[in-house]
Amino acid sequence: MIDKIIEVINRCHHFLITSHVRLDGDALGSELALGLLLKELGKDATVYNEDPTPENYLFLPGASQITHTLGEIGGYEAAFVLDCSELDRVGREASRIQAVRTIVNIDHHLSNDGFCEIRLIDPQASSTGELIWRLLEAIRLRPTPEMATCLYTAILTDTGSFHYGNTTAGALVAASKLVACGAHPQWISQQIYENEPVEKMRLMARVLSSLSLEKGGKVACLTVMLKDLEETGAYHHHTEGLVDLGRRIRGVAISILFSQVEPATYKVSLRSKDEIDVEQVARTLGGGGHRNAAACRLQGDIEAVKRQVLETIDMYRVVS
Repeated sequence: MIDKIIEVINRCHHFLITSHVRLDGDALGSELALGLLLKELGKDATVYNEDPTPENYLFLPGASQITHTLGEIGGYEAAFVLDCSELDRVGREASRIQAVRTIVNIDHHLSNDGFCEIRLIDPQASSTGELIWRLLEAIRLRPTPEMATCLYTAILTDTGSFHYGNTTAGALVAASKLVACGAHPQWISQQIYENEPVEKMRLMARVLSSLSLEKGGKVACLTVMLKDLEETGAYHHHTEGLVDLGRRIRGVAISILFSQVEPATYKVSLRSKDEIDVEQVARTLGGGGHRNAAACRLQGDIEAVKRQVLETIDMYRVVS
């Protein structure tokens, strides 16, 4: 399938690149690296995201050139949809993007069932960034330091700084080669993890105060309500990574973050340790993801949503 993607790159000149709402390091690093790759090949590439770029990723090369308004799309010959298991994940412009003549999907989510003909999907890959690295290798183009910085960021963040279960030999080899191409691990880590706004720290304190332990201490539940965002001055993207707080607790096998996005709508983020599969839980509830990291959206009041998730965990007996 990489050959077909290379054929699209060779044939076309004007490209649109996009990813999912609620941006993370893998989405941003992958699309910016691909944009830099296309421009290196003399192509025209526009990176569009519905949501603004989180502050701790503004250091990424090309981040300042991302557009958040999608104009006329008739001039695009191909659109790359990255890190999305379904096209709707790009947000409200999904139907317009679908009208682009050629759609290419590059993704590593287990729940991806292939929404377009040309696609590179590998659930065994650590990140979409690792798949973009494979594309670079197939083209035989050495990454510039800027590309290397973006792709290293993608792999670093989606592997949880190389301590999640998706930290494979392939991920480490790719990261090593990206360092050799100019990525600086210490500097990148400082930009991402040691550059948080005070509003996120205040939100983190709220989240920790909401902690409850279920299933004999094996499931940690954390909650972010809209009033928490308002009272701390934080934004929705500041919730990224907060679900991992519960996973740090001794004895916890699954950590769940319930983030209120509308008065009766919650994003449910699930993280697990070892071989515990939370993707099947999220998929049953209308979402998806990976074995150790998945998410879904549910309607209802917070207690009803929690009960629904915990009952689904019981149904699959993922913790005993």
